[in-house]
Amino acid sequence: MKLCYQVATPDVTLSPSVTAFQGDLETSLGTLGDMGFDGVEFMTINPMALDWGYVEKVACKNNLDIVLVCTGEIYGQQGLTFTDPKQEIRTKAIHRVKEMIDFASYFGANINIGRVRGQYVDSIPRGLSYQYALEAFRQIAAYGEKKKVKIAIEPVTYLQTNFINTVDEAIKVCNEVGSDSLKIMLDLFHLNIEERDIYEAIEQGKDHNIHVHIADNNRRYPGMGGFDFTKILRSLKTAGYDGPICTEIYQLPNQLEAAEGTIRKIKPILANL
Repeated sequence: MKLCYQVATPDVTLSPSVTAFQGDLETSLGTLGDMGFDGVEFMTINPMALDWGYVEKVACKNNLDIVLVCTGEIYGQQGLTFTDPKQEIRTKAIHRVKEMIDFASYFGANINIGRVRGQYVDSIPRGLSYQYALEAFRQIAAYGEKKKVKIAIEPVTYLQTNFINTVDEAIKVCNEVGSDSLKIMLDLFHLNIEERDIYEAIEQGKDHNIHVHIADNNRRYPGMGGFDFTKILRSLKTAGYDGPICTEIYQLPNQLEAAEGTIRKIKPILANL
């Protein structure tokens, strides 16, 4: 497994609510590379505003693989979703995700679908919202196939959305769309809230899972809460998972300490799995 850290690209507005390392890319990637991370997951909003060649150059310089492009702030900072009652918003959301797929394809990376998938709202029937989402998933899955990019649906806690909260629900959407490019990912923070048993959820998702977000149970860096990371990582290995494990954590007390704490906790476990 590759230990990776989530990094915000410069187009993401600086905010304490952002779960990624923030700052200019030279500094961010240089710092994380020096610490010993294997790769990064980019949180971005508008990839067309970035110099892709420059991004690749800085990542390579610091021996960091680019493993995934996170779409969360498309919703978080721009409010775009697949289920918005307004067609123009849904169209913008799909278009922006396709741009994310182009960006990921350039690096041989994948993307995730978190809050941008939307939610059920009172103003339209649930069945209609679901059909809006399915149509969006079909479009981006077909585009992902063309660009050789996998798209990972992320089950997210009910505290953030009321749509696709569990591994079972994410797998059902994958099966209904029926595209080999549409997969799922697992986020420990969300699993801990939504699933009866994290280890059962890891086993349930093993044939579909292509990416893992790690955080302690309080969404701080590993070691600052109650999770048994040795048991969790062994469970992932037993399930056949050997892909990226990437932080999605509050940068507390600050991003340097959060990154250092992650390395300190996780690297020795990975070395002894």
